[in-house]
Amino acid sequence: MERRVAILVKGYPRLSETFIAQEIAGLEDRGLDQLIVSLRQPGETKVHPVHRRITAPVLYLPEYLKDDPARVKRGRDFAERQPGFAEAERIFQADLKRDHTANRYRRFGQACVLAAELPADVGWLHTHYLHTPASVARYAATILGLGWSFSAHAKDIWTSEAWELAEKLDSSAFGVTCTATNLDYLQSLARQPKKVELVYHGLDLSGITPPKREPYDGDRPYRIVSVGRAVEKKGYGDLIRALARLKDRDWHFDHVGGGALAKKLKDQTAKAGIADRITWHGSRERRDVFALLEKADLFVLPSRIARSGDRDGLPNVLMEAQAHRLPVISTHVSAIPELVTDGETGLLVKERDPKALAEAIARLMDDPALAMRLAEAGERRVREKFSPEPGLDRVAALLGDALRAKAA
Repeated sequence: MERRVAILVKGYPRLSETFIAQEIAGLEDRGLDQLIVSLRQPGETKVHPVHRRITAPVLYLPEYLKDDPARVKRGRDFAERQPGFAEAERIFQADLKRDHTANRYRRFGQACVLAAELPADVGWLHTHYLHTPASVARYAATILGLGWSFSAHAKDIWTSEAWELAEKLDSSAFGVTCTATNLDYLQSLARQPKKVELVYHGLDLSGITPPKREPYDGDRPYRIVSVGRAVEKKGYGDLIRALARLKDRDWHFDHVGGGALAKKLKDQTAKAGIADRITWHGSRERRDVFALLEKADLFVLPSRIARSGDRDGLPNVLMEAQAHRLPVISTHVSAIPELVTDGETGLLVKERDPKALAEAIARLMDDPALAMRLAEAGERRVREKFSPEPGLDRVAALLGDALRAKAA
């Protein structure tokens, strides 16, 4: 019987997680059969073209246990009959003592449902993110006596307690993470550091052809673009303050993305007197984003570390902007310096520093030759160093080996 891997994700499909969909599609291309397991119901109407390529079926777990008590009871009844249930419950109770939350109960309930409903041909669990999805994977794998592995990204690492990360690292068979910054931290927590590997997820840039660009000549508004959710870690409040410092300049800013802080940011622009020079596009499909990138003069992503510890990893939007031969400005946060070398492939400033951000924007407005040079170098580097193919090959090999070892 051909064996499949169950891929656990928080929600599917999600526009903000196209890098996960890209990996699933790439693994399909390499012949790996998968079942997508989503902890949440789909909450978006728009999808990325990569979602349309994916043929793997999706199993949606009950998002809240109260929504389907009969299904949860069937799952619990099944789980209690399994040899691994006692150990799974021991792990859950130990976790619950340190994190007595409704979310923790939900994770265990979802794990019981997953154990009961997992098709017989699934021989391995692989989870994206080391927080909630990894808890469900760990509990379910223990109940069923299966192995599990993970892909760790950003928020899941930096907003999780060290004790929980350490225990999951020890419980998993192996894991990958997408930045050297993440790798150093996770390896510092693991008893077996070598079980965690660095695998850049990269970005499929084959369909991106940069437009022919001319140096900015000042005859029109300078077009600044950013793509990202309006949440704290993206730092858009800092960008608004930076743009307010440039009131006397001729510019227009386009923002793409939804998010909880959108209204607050709009109010901030009104108070700063720059609201009429900003277009808030909300969530948009890829072709709309690319159309903005093609017409832009500069891409800015003012990432910061949020109060919760959440932060960006290696943002796809920076790679997409560079692939469009756009100069980029970002911050010295997390793995961004692994992609952007200050003064060579873009400009980097300190996080939470609107003054430095404004100065960097003004510098590129005033020095179009520098902007062109950074843009060309950025495109060259992203295409040479951040292809997704090596990473996909490595993940496919790891999961394929795991399936074969389990079947032997």
